[in-house]
Amino acid sequence: MKAIKVSLQIKILGLVLLLGALLILLLTGYFSYKESKQIEENKGRLALELSKSISFMPTVIDAFQSSDPSKTIQPLVEKIRKHTGAEFIVVGNTSGIRYSHPIPSEIGRKMTGGDNDRALKGEYYVSQAKGSLGPSLRGKSPIYNQQGKIIGLVSVGFLLEDIHEQIMNNFLKVLFVSLIALLVSVIGSYILSRDIRRDTMGLEPYEIAALYKEKNAVYHSVKEGILAIDKEGRITNMNQSAKKLLDIEGSVRHMKVDGLFPSAYLYEVLKHGNPQSDKEMFWKDKTVIVNCTPLFHQNKISGVVASFRDKTEVEQMINTLSEVKQYSEDLRSQTHEFTNKLYVLYGLLQLGEYEQAISMIKSETQVLQFQNAVVFNQIKDTKVQAILLGKLGKASEKKIQFEIASDSFLEELPAHFKLSSLIVILGNLIDNAFEAVYHVKSPKVTLFVTDIGSEIIFEIEDNGKGINDKEIPLLFNRGYTSKDGDEPRGYGLSNADEAVRDMNGIIEVQSNPGTGTVFTVYLPKNDKGADSYDQSSDSRR
Repeated sequence: MKAIKVSLQIKILGLVLLLGALLILLLTGYFSYKESKQIEENKGRLALELSKSISFMPTVIDAFQSSDPSKTIQPLVEKIRKHTGAEFIVVGNTSGIRYSHPIPSEIGRKMTGGDNDRALKGEYYVSQAKGSLGPSLRGKSPIYNQQGKIIGLVSVGFLLEDIHEQIMNNFLKVLFVSLIALLVSVIGSYILSRDIRRDTMGLEPYEIAALYKEKNAVYHSVKEGILAIDKEGRITNMNQSAKKLLDIEGSVRHMKVDGLFPSAYLYEVLKHGNPQSDKEMFWKDKTVIVNCTPLFHQNKISGVVASFRDKTEVEQMINTLSEVKQYSEDLRSQTHEFTNKLYVLYGLLQLGEYEQAISMIKSETQVLQFQNAVVFNQIKDTKVQAILLGKLGKASEKKIQFEIASDSFLEELPAHFKLSSLIVILGNLIDNAFEAVYHVKSPKVTLFVTDIGSEIIFEIEDNGKGINDKEIPLLFNRGYTSKDGDEPRGYGLSNADEAVRDMNGIIEVQSNPGTGTVFTVYLPKNDKGADSYDQSSDSRR
C-alpha cells in the first residue's frame, strides 16, 4: 500500500493544533479544578467567619433572653445577609428552632440538614447538607451566653448551585481565553510553516531528504575536490576527494577555511559574487585548478562552492595521451620505413638484380643485428625496449643515425617506474635530440643507459648546433622554445622535467655551441628517492 505523503504545512498545522488543543484542554481542566476547589474553600471560609462573627454579637446573645428572639435577630441577620451575599443566615436554639430565615414563614420551624450536632458540642466547622433551600455549603458556630453555656447556633450558607454556577462562569472565561490562545497558535504555526516552506524553496521534507542523499552520493562519487563555505568563511561541506587532495583528516565542518585552503580566492568571490573558473593556485607543493561559484539566497551572497583538482594529475594524463600518440607515430614510422625497404627489395627481385637484393638484405641485417643485440640482450626492460624500437624506426625514417651505445646495460626496472613516465622522459629527450640534428649534415644521436649503482642513468647526446649558456637556464620553463613555428611548442622538456622530479630524479645539461648537447637523467632506484635530489633540482641546469 502506497504511503500518503502529507505536506509540511499540513503537518505543522495538524501537530500544533493537536498539541495546542491537548495542552490547553489539560491546563484548562487542571486550573478549573483547582479554582473550583478554591472557590468552595473561600465560600466555606466566608460562611464560617460570618457565623463566628454573628455568634459573638451581644445583640444576638441578649436576644436569646427575650420572649421573642426572632424579633431582634431576624432584621439584624437579614441585613448582614444582604450585604455579604450569603444565601441564608439561620440562627437557632439548642433544639434547632429557627429564630431567623430568608423566608419568614420558616421562622419557628426546626432546622433541617442534620448537621448541627457538632456546633451544639462547641465546634466551629464547615459542612455540606441539604436544607429547605436546597444543597448548600454551611458555616456552623455555637452561641455562648455570659456564663459560657451554649444557648444556640448560627448557620451561614451558600447554595452549591450558585457556587457551581460561579465555577462554570470562570471555566467558560478560561476556556474562551484558551480558545483565543489556540487560534493564535494556529495562526503562528501557519506563518511559521509558510516561512519554513519559503526557506526550503517550496520543497517538502521527503524531497529535501532525497536531494540530501543524492548530494552526498554525488559529493563522494566525483573525483574532483568540492568545498563549500558560508558567508563567514566557515566550511559547510567538504567531500573525501577534497580531504585527500588537501591532506586533511577528520571533520572540518564549521571550521574556518583559512589554513586549510587558499582562502583569499574564495573571499574574493564571496565579496564580489563573480564566478571564477580554471584558476591555478599553489598549495602545499601542489598546483590545483580551482573553479568557484557564489551561492545566493534572496539576492544576497550566502556562500561559495569551490571545485578543484590536482593540475599534476591532469597534466600527467595529457602528457601520457600525447606521448602514447607519439609512440604510436614512432611505430607507424618504423612500419613505414620497413615497408619502403620491402618494396625496394621486391623491385630488385622482380628486375632480377639478385646480387643487389642480397647486398641490401645483408646491410639491413647487420644494422638490425647490432641494434637488436643491444636492445634485446643488454636492455632487459620491456618498457624501455618498446620505446627504443619506436625511436629507431622514427630515426630511420628521418635519416638520422640513432645509436645505442654498445656498453649500455639495463636490468628490469623497479615496479614504480611507470611506462607513462618513461615515455614522457625518454620520448621528449630523444625527440628533442632528433630535432636538434635535423639540419646537420651527418645527424647523429647516441643513447647510453646504465643501472650500475643506486641510480638509473640515461644519457642522450646529439651533434646538433648546441645551446648557448644564456638559454640553458630557460630550457625547462613551460612554453619556452628557441625553435620557430606557429604551433604551440616549449612543453616537451618541461614535461620531461616534471616527470623526472616526480620520480625524485634530476636532469643535467651540458652543451657546447657548434658541437652538440648532452642531456643526462639520474633516476633513483628507491621509490622514496634521496633528499639530495630535491635540494639540487634547481641547480641541474
